[in-house]
Amino acid sequence: MTLRSTFPVIDMQRTGRNIEKCRKDSGLTVRDLQEYFGFEYPQAIYKWQHGECLPAVDNLLALSLLLGVSMEALLVYEDQEASSYSAA
Repeated sequence: MTLRSTFPVIDMQRTGRNIEKCRKDSGLTVRDLQEYFGFEYPQAIYKWQHGECLPAVDNLLALSLLLGVSMEALLVYEDQEASSYSAA
């Protein structure tokens, strides 16, 4: 049996812009998020928003709940064709 499917690949730049948009739409500042997450410095928030890295899964969940959106709504991804393989 040969399976062909697509594999989701997260677009970090667009996800970062989406996180920033959702934050602004919620009326929250970077400082608000920094305090919510207990970060000493805001660099992690800026890295998320600039697409340099993604929040850890637990932080992504907390962020989604804080912003009132699903985790999937925060992530921007594209489907790419995955390697096909044959199952015996």
